[in-house]
Amino acid sequence: MGVPFRIFMKKRKGFIFTDKKHSNRAIMAAILGVISLGSLGIMLFLSYQNGGQVGAGFGAGALLAALYSTIGLVLGLVTVQEKERYRLFPILGIFLNLAALVSIGLLVYAGGSLG
Repeated sequence: MGVPFRIFMKKRKGFIFTDKKHSNRAIMAAILGVISLGSLGIMLFLSYQNGGQVGAGFGAGALLAALYSTIGLVLGLVTVQEKERYRLFPILGIFLNLAALVSIGLLVYAGGSLG
């Protein structure tokens, strides 16, 4: 009548059972990194469009981005040390938040050297 279904199935070599989960704090660290980098990118773009003339709102936005990325960096560093958790989001959060902090530092350095 036909070929049995078992011939087409690939035989598995074994099962991997794990209790690992993604940490909510690690996901929050990655989200804070994306928010920080996104807001910095928007502020940089708007500053470029205005010819470098920015108001106090841009400074407050950069300060909030620095605060968010510092909190995200701490959350990422805390959760990367947990043993029973996946490491994708903690490492992603650490890299994103470090990139935001470095870009804030470069903006402050460039702004201080120009004035």
